[in-house]
Amino acid sequence: MRIVSLLPSTTEILFALGAGEDVVGVTFECDTPAEARQRQIVSTSTIPAGLSPAEIDEYVGAALATGEDLYHLADGALRDLDPTHVVTQDLCAVCAVEVSAVDDALERLGCNASVLTYDPHTVDEVLASIISLGAAIGRTGPADALVASMCARLDAVAARVDGRPRPRVVVLEWTHPPYAPGHWIPEMVQLAGGEPVLGTAGAKSVRVDWSAVHDARPDLVVVAPCGYDRAGAQVQADELVAAGLLPGVPVHAVDADGCWARPGPRIVDGVEELAGVLHGVAVGGSAVGGSAVGGSA
Repeated sequence: MRIVSLLPSTTEILFALGAGEDVVGVTFECDTPAEARQRQIVSTSTIPAGLSPAEIDEYVGAALATGEDLYHLADGALRDLDPTHVVTQDLCAVCAVEVSAVDDALERLGCNASVLTYDPHTVDEVLASIISLGAAIGRTGPADALVASMCARLDAVAARVDGRPRPRVVVLEWTHPPYAPGHWIPEMVQLAGGEPVLGTAGAKSVRVDWSAVHDARPDLVVVAPCGYDRAGAQVQADELVAAGLLPGVPVHAVDADGCWARPGPRIVDGVEELAGVLHGVAVGGSAVGGSAVGGSA
């Protein structure tokens, strides 16, 4: 089996299922686990390096308006790797190569690889999609075990936060301009013992203005900009605080790429961390448990 993974989340899942040796190609964003970085890179982004969040938003908006692809498959990459399976998505044109581009490339090359789409919109769909991906590559047992472990950890969080007051939480998937979250992120807040007050579970993230953020009356703002790790998110969180955009509201930066934006096993890490921030409880493997909302998040 020779697998090309065009999503950081599925690369992580494939390695977690014990199929890392079968992964022959990944994207430039596939950085977890470390071994993934040793695989051939088959797709890159057209977004120039070094742009600010506002400049990225402007670039992406212009590209989508003209129908320009934001991700490119490397010339000849699929032909050279001769994959048996290609894992991609139809969820978001801003996130990765879309399935239509993969289908076109395989048709041009006369390649008969199986194209597997990974398009979860909710937490339950993330879990179900891991099961489906495992079945497609002959790793049903490991997939069942991984999902069981994730569910057990989520159950442990639920037990720790049960009966506690639910702080109002706004998650920002982007800051310049602000975007309210969709897909699985509002559910992550709910699972962590918070009340998501901006954004809709299972729907797309949407652009909002700062008045909507203020009107939501959050007890905590979580800065989780797609494409940024914790350090990058912290820079943006600090800018929001310095600009006085969220007076009196605690702001917490998270590893968006690791635990929020990528629908893989580490969304449970994100839930555990947020439970610690909201309620001052340590859960699972999370070391976070010191700052409840009302203190300095």
